[in-house]
Amino acid sequence: MTPTITAFANSPDRGQGLARDMRIRWALEEVGQAYEVRLLSFAEMKEPAHLTLHPFGQIPTYEEGDLALFETGAITFHIAERHAGLLPRDAEGRARAIAWMFAALNTVEPPIVEREAASYMERDKPWHEHRLPIMEDRIRTRLDQLSARLGEAKWLNGAFSTGDLMMVSVLLRLKASSDMLAEFPNLSAYVARGEARPAYKRAFAAQLEVFEASSEG
Repeated sequence: MTPTITAFANSPDRGQGLARDMRIRWALEEVGQAYEVRLLSFAEMKEPAHLTLHPFGQIPTYEEGDLALFETGAITFHIAERHAGLLPRDAEGRARAIAWMFAALNTVEPPIVEREAASYMERDKPWHEHRLPIMEDRIRTRLDQLSARLGEAKWLNGAFSTGDLMMVSVLLRLKASSDMLAEFPNLSAYVARGEARPAYKRAFAAQLEVFEASSEG
């Protein structure tokens, strides 16, 4: 059965590949699973039909038969479990890949998103200038720790896995909004390797096509 995911009809990232449906598109492309996309306006995301799929009125969601999922971590994990290619076959390698997926979402992403939100919502506040260095120090601490762990390795845990897919996706948010990632050459190269993957390129092109169509309309 072909799954259906939801995405922005008019993404606020303006075609940069940062909207979170990109993570699901990438995972599906990596495993060779065809999928359909239902585009939603911001108004439609708050309507009852969508809230039954995503109680917080966000994207993406994932539907496959009677199964409906929300949250990128849960959806990506489901895809990785159902298809070969995103999780190691051995139990220990699999567990480590899953740990890196959670680390990306729970440890590395929060300070990055906090800085993004502050730039949109607090830029004109008197405290923003003083808070910004604090937020950036938190991000640099995580990047320094991640850089030390990655070292000269190509991927976080041997072969490319769902942990790398999620970590690269998170780091791309930072690459688009600051120069901090460039301070860590091995992380910059790591992200570039993710972007160079054919599956990533296909997913990016598919998401970009939606933005270009909405711009023309």
